[in-house]
Amino acid sequence: MSLRKYLTSRVFFAQVLAAVAIIAVISYLFFHWITYTTHHGEEITVPDLSKLSVEQAEEKLDAVDLNYIILDTVDFRPEFPKLTIVEQEPRAGAKVKEGRKIYIKINASKYTMVSLPDLVEKTYRQAVPTLEAVGLQQGTISYRPYLGKDMVLEMRMNGKKLKAGDKVLKSSKIDLVLGDGKVTYEETVDSTAVDTTTAPIN
Repeated sequence: MSLRKYLTSRVFFAQVLAAVAIIAVISYLFFHWITYTTHHGEEITVPDLSKLSVEQAEEKLDAVDLNYIILDTVDFRPEFPKLTIVEQEPRAGAKVKEGRKIYIKINASKYTMVSLPDLVEKTYRQAVPTLEAVGLQQGTISYRPYLGKDMVLEMRMNGKKLKAGDKVLKSSKIDLVLGDGKVTYEETVDSTAVDTTTAPIN
């Protein structure tokens, strides 16, 4: 049989149709396998790990086939129990695939120590933002006679006088002694009355 006749014969078309059918079946099976192995369309809701210990979070993540990685320990936050999770990524409620890693940050066990900034001879308006910038808070305010009104004269904590560079716990309250803008002094004026008699000029 010549090639031309073969290409126009029923045998050729039957073989072509058989080949197409085989390819279609193989393609269907391949994509079905890919979908199964990658869990296509199956998503897991990320649980809320806030305020859980690492051990509690691990149990909760294992139950839904998720993993975790500890990124860092953050400065102590009093609204969270110590050594518990304060941040997570992805966040609670997000949809992820099985085996996804959840990145977490842990609350420190206590406040860190910070150096007290030099506030003496700064104004009250300058002192408060400076304290807050290093994580400290304003405590009680008292006044003392001094020419410079609202000028910081002393820094104290629990009745103890502090100086710049002293180490205190972050979030501590620093009491400030300010000038009241008044100067106390004693002024003694000796007033001498002088009678001046002018004699007539002859």
